[in-house]
Amino acid sequence: MQGAILVLSGPSGAGKSTIINHASDEIGEYYFSISTTTREPREGEKNGVDYYFVTHAQFEEGIKAGDFLEYATVHGNYYGTSLKPVNSALEEGKLVIFDIDVQGHRLVRAKMGDYVTSAFITPPTLSELEKRLYARATDDKSIIERRVKNAKEEIHALGEFDFIIINDEIPKASAQFATIANAARLKQNNEELEKFVKIWDN
Repeated sequence: MQGAILVLSGPSGAGKSTIINHASDEIGEYYFSISTTTREPREGEKNGVDYYFVTHAQFEEGIKAGDFLEYATVHGNYYGTSLKPVNSALEEGKLVIFDIDVQGHRLVRAKMGDYVTSAFITPPTLSELEKRLYARATDDKSIIERRVKNAKEEIHALGEFDFIIINDEIPKASAQFATIANAARLKQNNEELEKFVKIWDN
């Protein structure tokens, strides 16, 4: 059987990474898709672990070569997902987890809709999001304000997602995430359904 894709979106500061780490023992073997970006690494981030860090010129060469499943411009920098490791993981039957924005979700859904399950992760309120962003202390005020503005726009795309996880309490949100991740593995694409019908009918 082929693998499946689980797209996670939500504002920066919603706790997506924390939830994935908390639920990792409950969701079986998975591949977390590492994005490629042109932004500068933050303190403590490592190339090939947190992101693949490249120049604008290198990223644009990849776009021309068709190397990206999806890409978008966020805060003046490119972010994108390389196709090669994603296809390898799917062939190995793994659950591929994406942490991408609303634009990225639309592109992945358009290209690989049969394989995709999606969830939007958000704090319970905008004020709670602001509080978390300031508490994190990784960005200056102007970047936080930009993230908050983006979050106000992205929340209106909720209806495009299969599920919403309100991250008020980590254990509860992680349990919901694990349920969604395991359900994503059970979702069949149209090609697999047609094969099953032929086998079943014989």
